[in-house]
Amino acid sequence: MRFKRHMELEHGLKQIEITPLIDMVFLLLIFFLLTSSFVIQPGIKVNLPKAVTSESLQPESVEIVISSENVMYIGGKVITMQELKSFVRQAAKRKQPFLIKSDRRASLGRVVEIWDLCRDLGVTQINIATNQG
Repeated sequence: MRFKRHMELEHGLKQIEITPLIDMVFLLLIFFLLTSSFVIQPGIKVNLPKAVTSESLQPESVEIVISSENVMYIGGKVITMQELKSFVRQAAKRKQPFLIKSDRRASLGRVVEIWDLCRDLGVTQINIATNQG
């Protein structure tokens, strides 16, 4: 008993060669793996606290990052309180909003100190970053 599929192969192609196709797929896979660059964003590791009532903010906020060791960063650069004062003065003139990203183990006193500094220098919009959850 002959099935229809076998009869078509007997009249046309005797055998389908897929070895060259598999070779090409492997070569393309190796090419893309070797030429792709895995970009790792450098940054400061901060474990944000969770809040149920958090909202999304606009990305043009100036970010002040406070690590778990109470070290302050702006743009990935360590800053002192005096440098922060001058930076906040300049940003307050441009009416830029501020976003404080504080590690959950950072001192609350440091966050309040930065918050008060910003309010004293005329910043009208100050936010604290959290994870939704």
